[in-house]
Amino acid sequence: MLIFKDIKGNRIDPLEHTLTLLKEFPYLQIHIGADSQNLGKKTVYCTVIAYRLGNRGVHYILNKRKQIIIKDMWSRLWHEAELSIDTAEWLKQQIKVNIEIDMDYNDNEAYESNKLISAAKGWANSLGYKVNVKPQIQIATRAADYNCK
Repeated sequence: MLIFKDIKGNRIDPLEHTLTLLKEFPYLQIHIGADSQNLGKKTVYCTVIAYRLGNRGVHYILNKRKQIIIKDMWSRLWHEAELSIDTAEWLKQQIKVNIEIDMDYNDNEAYESNKLISAAKGWANSLGYKVNVKPQIQIATRAADYNCK
């Protein structure tokens, strides 16, 4: 399992954190998403577990890691789906909770990421997840994008 931190850099146990939030906010919605950026000679991946607290905003925890640059866009974007689904599967195995997966792929055919939607969304849907792609609400991937830079 990935090591998650809060926005201040403190290590957070995602299972314990989720259970604590569920007790306080039983109606919370959980979104998981990832984003990546090629920066210099590295690819930065950020995976986020976002907790939508009804009308009280969103809180999230994240995992950020760097690796040797992945120049092939298809491989880099596909790994975002793998990180999101692996994280969702891990959390779902620990506790019964509804999770939505946000994928940073665009429904508009003018964007290259559109080519991954069918395969990635189909994979996540087959595991029982609701998937959000652009232009739908992107809670987790917006946080991941912000923290990748």
